[in-house]
Amino acid sequence: MPAPARQSQSPGRGGSRRGLIILYTGNGKGKTSAALGAALRALGHGWKVLVIQFFKGDWPVVFGEVEMGKRLAPQLEVLQLGKGFVGYMGDKKPREEHLAAARDALTQARQRIASGAYDLIVLDELIYAIDYAGVQLVSLEDVLGLLDAKPPSLHLILTGRNAPQALIDRADLVTEMREIKHPWQQKIPAQEGIDY
Repeated sequence: MPAPARQSQSPGRGGSRRGLIILYTGNGKGKTSAALGAALRALGHGWKVLVIQFFKGDWPVVFGEVEMGKRLAPQLEVLQLGKGFVGYMGDKKPREEHLAAARDALTQARQRIASGAYDLIVLDELIYAIDYAGVQLVSLEDVLGLLDAKPPSLHLILTGRNAPQALIDRADLVTEMREIKHPWQQKIPAQEGIDY
């Protein structure tokens, strides 16, 4: 496990940082991009950042954030623990394989949150894992338990569509991405450097 996180040089009012719970949700593109932008900003201040991806992984593409994580390690860690979107994009894996991957990602998230080793943790696609097109890989209660375990100074970002009201109520900052236009509507496929 990494060494404990260093204190922010700009702790905020009262001499200690107040870690926020941030949600990026909605049907528009940009949720992961916003979270990675926040991570980049945090890295610029010397913070220790962890990104856990609950769906990405086990795909035959190279993800830019993973490659950047290798370059910026150990300050930035990116863990792709998912097995892909369940039943989409050619997925034929048994549901139990997806459930096992989500349970492992949740366990790792719980351990890393409790470790005190990070200033910012991004739980990318975790909101999808609660209910993605009728597929439930983790329970809302498990996710709320992660929020309960968050140390006071840790910033936590969750991404994914359709954030449940209970998460919205617990968050300090909620941004909803609204799709107005998307390249897929023009049959333009996902592109390296923009989409992954």
